[in-house]
Amino acid sequence: MKITYRPEIDGLRAIAVVAVILYHAQISIFGENHFKGGFIGVDIFFVISGYLITKIIIKELLNTGAFSFKYFYERRIRRILPTLLFVMLVSLPFSWFYLLPNEFIDFSKSILYSLGFSSNFYFHFSGQTYGNVSGLFKPFLHTWSLSVEEQYYILFPVIFLIVFKYFRKYLLTTLIIVFVISLLLSEWGSQTHPSFNFYTLPTRGWELIAGSILAYFEVQFSDRNKNSRLNTPLSIFGLILIFHFIVFYNSETLHPSVNTLSPIIGVCLVIWFTKEGEIITRILSSKLFVGIGLISYSLYVWHYPIFAFARIRESIYQYNKLEWIILTVILSLISYFLIEKPSRNKKFQFKLIVLPIIFFIIVLVSLQFLIIINKGYKNRIPQVIKTALIIPSTLLNKELSNNILQNDGKRLSKIFNINIDMFANLKNNIILVGDSHSATLSYDLKMKLKDKNRGLLFSIYEECQLILNTNLVNKRTYKIFKNCSEKTQNDRLEFINKHKSSIVIMFSRLTNILEEERFVNPELGNEEIMDEFIQNSHNSLKTKKDRKKYIFDNYKYTVDKLIENGHKVVLIYPMPEVGISVPHEIFRTAPVNLSLDKEFMNSLLTTPFNLFKSRTLSTFELLDSIKGDNVYRVYPHKLFCNTVVKNRCVTHDKKKIFYYDSNHPSLAGAEMINNLIIKEIEKIE
Repeated sequence: MKITYRPEIDGLRAIAVVAVILYHAQISIFGENHFKGGFIGVDIFFVISGYLITKIIIKELLNTGAFSFKYFYERRIRRILPTLLFVMLVSLPFSWFYLLPNEFIDFSKSILYSLGFSSNFYFHFSGQTYGNVSGLFKPFLHTWSLSVEEQYYILFPVIFLIVFKYFRKYLLTTLIIVFVISLLLSEWGSQTHPSFNFYTLPTRGWELIAGSILAYFEVQFSDRNKNSRLNTPLSIFGLILIFHFIVFYNSETLHPSVNTLSPIIGVCLVIWFTKEGEIITRILSSKLFVGIGLISYSLYVWHYPIFAFARIRESIYQYNKLEWIILTVILSLISYFLIEKPSRNKKFQFKLIVLPIIFFIIVLVSLQFLIIINKGYKNRIPQVIKTALIIPSTLLNKELSNNILQNDGKRLSKIFNINIDMFANLKNNIILVGDSHSATLSYDLKMKLKDKNRGLLFSIYEECQLILNTNLVNKRTYKIFKNCSEKTQNDRLEFINKHKSSIVIMFSRLTNILEEERFVNPELGNEEIMDEFIQNSHNSLKTKKDRKKYIFDNYKYTVDKLIENGHKVVLIYPMPEVGISVPHEIFRTAPVNLSLDKEFMNSLLTTPFNLFKSRTLSTFELLDSIKGDNVYRVYPHKLFCNTVVKNRCVTHDKKKIFYYDSNHPSLAGAEMINNLIIKEIEKIE
């Protein structure tokens, strides 16, 4: 059974893979990124896969009356695994030298899940939002799409065969019903469960089924289109729909959803209306397009790890993109001709292919388990970086879990999303209130107060400042974050007010919600895109200006309520932001001999003080506007900015690093800030 080769399909693959590569490379032309919607290339691959796989199955069933699962899966194994395994093996040495321990473990897990055809679930459940900056450092994030296709390859032939054999007259109806259900599910999921919606087969299936429906009609009617006058205009229109999405859509688009219909329809139009001799067919069948299409799988598998390691090694936005794209093409050509093409050659018996595959899978799996068991081989990392990577709140979590009991006798296991009441009977309570920035101060501050025979209470919620009358909502869906709702805020106030005449220390990343965007550092890099903002209970704040005024009013109202209830309030001003993980950046540029020599430690990593001042202007304005005898202030930036280096903010000195990521203080940074807090507490008392 032979399927007629259509070179224009390879041309369509070329468009898909080039779009994805340009999107992931974040190529800008005249300062503008014209490929913001290039991620649609993956969806193009899905439609093509659905079309070709269904066509193969139907033709085999019609020609032979049976379907060979053995032959089908042999072809999939020959095409997918050899190149993927090769890229994974080549990536291992680079991961050893360039990834920090937790990243190394994450890298290993992604390989294991990818080999188990389930990396899409791994990235979803590990909280990796596709398109966020953190994903740019994950070498095998792109394998999520391979897992979706592999799951489709496993499930679709079985289901299709059952329907074909027992309910054949309902075959098209079944395909259409599955298409509609999956599309509606993706529309709903894009607004309610965007991560699950993005990564999984149930909400991606309609794109694959779109290709299946095309294949059904083509086989059923023997000819795609007999009206040749429609071929050129509709195939051109199809390409317009595809390129329109690539240029004018972006990562904030609800996707996949009904929004994705237009490029999917475009792909279907191109597949259906391209005929030999037509202009679009000639373009897509040209040597350039077909050549790129033939190596598209190798290009796809290679490009992401190459870009990820390039960003890690050379800095996130300053790596030479053209050089790495050229390297991607060179390695893809090598792997296509030396691995992919021979593996797919039927002259080589399958056992000659499968035995090396099994061997290398065993080798890869064994190595990944060793990496995980040995906790990412921490000894590779200089001690100063290992110390900086300790998240302060985890030390408190450990102590609370092991040593401290709540009044109801239950052990505590985490600091986020709960109120922790450890010393309810102490007088003159000190309460630390805020988001994860407060959590970073918690352990060292608790130790300092313990030395003074004092206790510490907490009201710390991840990504949630204490601001009464507010909800934190998703920007696109307006879904309220459960741990930061108006009710949660009232509960926090009630908790604080249970402890009369307390010292309330308020520290959070207030600048984020005022500016509604994370830090952009043109010298080093940008943080994740912000997916949330503050709203009132009616979601009636339509503009950023409205929301900022609402935050101003209610933050001041919150402090006033605390003071009315007899509390003293310590306001901690913003911590200077960096834009990228400081330990990561230091490790990236550290000598390969695994130590930080004096020359390096003397070369300070700094950020512009003026950038800090402009970024936090509104935050300072808000905090400065809160007056009163019961208000005290701590200025972390005075520790780091315009001190060692004029007009710059430092991130480390010769002995210690002040950050454990791009904006949170490390243990060393927290200790410095807490020394200032202790001075304010002493003033109060």
